[in-house]
Amino acid sequence: MLRSGREPVNDGGVSVTPIVAEPALRHVLSRFSYGVTPALVADAREHGGSAQWFEAQLAPESVPDSEATAVRSWFGYLDAPPDQLVAATASGSSSPYEATADLARWTILRRTYSRRQLFETMVEFWSNLLHIPLLDASAWPFRQGYDALIRQHALGRFDEMLPATTLHPAMGLYLDNALSTKEAINENLGRELLELHTVGVGTGYTEEEVLDSARILSGWRVDRMDSFASYHSAAHHWTGPVSVLDFREANASADGRGITARYLSYLAHHPRTARRIATRLCVRFVADQPSEAIVDVVADAYLSSGTDIKATLRALHSHPDFTGSASGKIRTPAEDAIACYRALGARAWRPKTAADFGRAVTSQLQLLGVMPFGWNSPAGFPDVGAAWSSVGRMLGSLYLHQALANRWKEPYGVVYPPLADQLPVLPASLDVIVDHVSRQVLQLPATPQLQRAVLQVVDMPAGQEVRTAAEFGESRMTQLLATMLNSPAHMRR
Repeated sequence: MLRSGREPVNDGGVSVTPIVAEPALRHVLSRFSYGVTPALVADAREHGGSAQWFEAQLAPESVPDSEATAVRSWFGYLDAPPDQLVAATASGSSSPYEATADLARWTILRRTYSRRQLFETMVEFWSNLLHIPLLDASAWPFRQGYDALIRQHALGRFDEMLPATTLHPAMGLYLDNALSTKEAINENLGRELLELHTVGVGTGYTEEEVLDSARILSGWRVDRMDSFASYHSAAHHWTGPVSVLDFREANASADGRGITARYLSYLAHHPRTARRIATRLCVRFVADQPSEAIVDVVADAYLSSGTDIKATLRALHSHPDFTGSASGKIRTPAEDAIACYRALGARAWRPKTAADFGRAVTSQLQLLGVMPFGWNSPAGFPDVGAAWSSVGRMLGSLYLHQALANRWKEPYGVVYPPLADQLPVLPASLDVIVDHVSRQVLQLPATPQLQRAVLQVVDMPAGQEVRTAAEFGESRMTQLLATMLNSPAHMRR
């Protein structure tokens, strides 16, 4: 149990006796988690296999997660309402960066330690599709509340999520709809609602229809002085006929709440929205270029279920294209770092200083050029391998892997399993050691390529017998772990 002091979080991480997942199970766990660990494999097996684990994960409220949930109390700004955050910044006792960094830190740690792994991947998916940067100059005081809203709807229905996010104060301020009035229509939210959040570019809407989209949304304001809530002002709502694709109304009432609800429902149920969301889901969980066949099936499930997200995911998970897509996705930098924490069994405790692991995780991800919600474009970060395969990204990953394998940030608010505990029963030859550690860290037997790579860095013949952990040495173990994190088996999911 976590306590208020320096008590570590432990998700089971690395085991002395490797529990290796069969390929089909490892594939499902890899795609719907932030890294396969022996504890995750054991959990799936306790449920009866990958299909049963997947179904259980679709009901996250039934998955005990007290340890990861307790991490929230480490970050005081997470539960502060917008007015307190603004006041703290005005007084100089805080800053927008500190207030929002707590959300990023908590998100990283939840992705690392939560047993509700599928849920966390879906929170990230929707946060990226309906993206609001963490440090937007106008929206930042509302960003924690927006994250809570995404979490509320992440496995619900898109026709409920879309109006909730579109009309949230954070979205209204980020895309300037809170400034849009009948005298001065701002098109930003009306345009991105079509282009990014629903039907997508190429659907056939015109610039006049983008303007009508913005007209429908006019009048939604944000009170930044008292309640800090989003509300509708009839005095600011544009009236007159509007037409967007097949949605047409007289829009005669100054009370625009009704037409807003009908318009957002129309977009949520539009076939092109179904296809856009299906494509994005397939890119995230199946392949960078998914087939028309799986996109069609997933889109059909989305529409026939009335935009039910669980039904949509079930269709994706059961499709043969998903089954055959193992190891075809490259991890994003954030996924890479979090998978390292999980693979190495990093156990964090409540941070006391800025150097402690629980706070420094944002700095570690910044080394790779990205952290949660840090993408500046409203389109969110790209989810294809080509975007994350540059020399710069690879060098950043290699540096981070080496640093983490070397127990970077220990003893600053984090502990790891003793290196000696990751070795097999000794005496054992080097090739046996490599295979044993690979089964723990990568959940895979060591390939001949990995064996050769390790030989190049540990300066020891493959068949040489190691009698004690001290004889093998921490330096060799560090290089062994770094080599595994550098391998394609880790870099792909």
